[in-house]
Amino acid sequence: MRKIESPRIGDWYKDKEFHDLFEVVASDEKEGYVAVQYFSGEIEEFDFDSWYQLNLEQIPPPEDCSGPFEASQEDFGYDDVISHNEDWSDLIHSTGLDQYF
Repeated sequence: MRKIESPRIGDWYKDKEFHDLFEVVASDEKEGYVAVQYFSGEIEEFDFDSWYQLNLEQIPPPEDCSGPFEASQEDFGYDDVISHNEDWSDLIHSTGLDQYF
């Protein structure tokens, strides 16, 4: 296992052994702990000795941020239907930009 750098709040990691994704949400060197929140929403604390024994890979944050929340796409205002306004004249007129056209 490789030794990783000190945990930084906001950094995301993948546990190579268990394939879990998590974000560091707290770290206190004086108290000697690191708190992480898994993508599923669970929170776990590690002492620094255990943290440095983990087989981790630092990763970019996931694109889908809904993991820890019990929410659907509709809750975030997404839908599968993409609507296109074919007539933009109403929008242009309502903004007063029609004077330029």
